Amino acid sequence: MSSLSYLHASTFIVEIALIFTLCSMPCSALGTDAKTVIDSPLLTQRLGINHTIKVDINGKGDFKSVQAAIDSIPEGNSNWVIVHVRKGVYREKVHIPKTKPYIFMRGNGKGKTSIVWSQSSEDNVASATFKAEAKDFIAFGISFKNEAPTGVAYTSQNQSVAAFVAADKIAFYHCAFYSTHNTLFDYKGRHYYESCYIQGSIDFIFGRGRSMFYGCEMFVIADERVKIHGSVVAQHREKEAEISGFIFIKGKVYGIGGVYLGRAKGPFSRVIFANTYLSKTIVSEGWTNWSYDGSTQNLLMAENKTHGPGATVEGRVPWSRQLTEKEVAPYLSIDYIDGKNWLPAYWQ
Repeated sequence: MSSLSYLHASTFIVEIALIFTLCSMPCSALGTDAKTVIDSPLLTQRLGINHTIKVDINGKGDFKSVQAAIDSIPEGNSNWVIVHVRKGVYREKVHIPKTKPYIFMRGNGKGKTSIVWSQSSEDNVASATFKAEAKDFIAFGISFKNEAPTGVAYTSQNQSVAAFVAADKIAFYHCAFYSTHNTLFDYKGRHYYESCYIQGSIDFIFGRGRSMFYGCEMFVIADERVKIHGSVVAQHREKEAEISGFIFIKGKVYGIGGVYLGRAKGPFSRVIFANTYLSKTIVSEGWTNWSYDGSTQNLLMAENKTHGPGATVEGRVPWSRQLTEKEVAPYLSIDYIDGKNWLPAYWQ
């Protein structure tokens, strides 16, 4: 079996398993007791929404395509509206333009509602199956997939982005993102991902966002054609004044093959994994600054209470850090993304 066939076969196996096994974490939400579950009815209640547009691939809704439903929302929309995408595989590209904020796109579950496209490009944005460029956007229970085969990473071959997230105050609850090279382009803005599943091979979470990933699973399908290990995360922070970085809390990293947790793409890159399970797929060095040849003095590539066979401190690169409780505390608070001011619900 070729390496590329191996990647796609593994992807299919993982997708089948996902339907039956993904995250159910007993936690407490803002303003609720410990038994409350963050689900679509709770989000709808918190947002105060009373307008719903139904999308049904079988023609039993207002529209048969997701993009048609988005197009029907007037520009400059100032009230939250639900776009309910019912069970089905919607083979289309979907774009939320800057002029259409306050959209809550609700699926029937990440194993039931999928938005799928197949496109590779040397331009990450051009290849994206889903693009969110409007502020105040929320998605729940949807899978975003780019099924295009990719070339060899770290060459001029193409990338295939599943989702491009490029505006402020965006949240994904119980969603999934599938591709190989460059799966989730978390470009800019404050973002919250809760109980999501993200699958890829190389730099499959990347960008300049100020983002928190809570209770998320990162599944690695390492590209064995490449002699250099890939990374789960590639974070780009050029200046100390930039308030950006990727924070992973109470999650899980596992999969097939060996990868780094993250790599620096700028002199102030910031990535933290806290209280996260790391399988043996994480190589002992932990982190890399491949392709960035500047000083490592100001990088914050760090861990706090990671556990599992891939969490060994021995062998970690000397410029990575193991943070104390005091040092990590500011990054574990929802205040890191100002979440109390804009999220309808979050885990604490």
